Amino acid sequence: MRLFLIKAVASALTIGATVASAVFVTSHLKNPSAPLQPAAMNAGDGSSATALGGTLTVGPSVQPSSGPPMTSTYAS
Repeated sequence: MRLFLIKAVASALTIGATVASAVFVTSHLKNPSAPLQPAAMNAGDGSSATALGGTLTVGPSVQPSSGPPMTSTYAS
């Protein structure tokens, strides 16, 4: 009887986890109109600091490009 109870609980947990995973996945389907990266905050032209030996300019790390927009991030 005890062995049957352990098997029943293990089976119920497995089925419950499978159903919960299926519900989660179907509620988070790929949205083709979603942006691939969030909008960058306007950092202006960057900020400069002068020290012995030169000037350091720090600006935004994301630069616009003239390339075609990326439409998918799928990688196999």
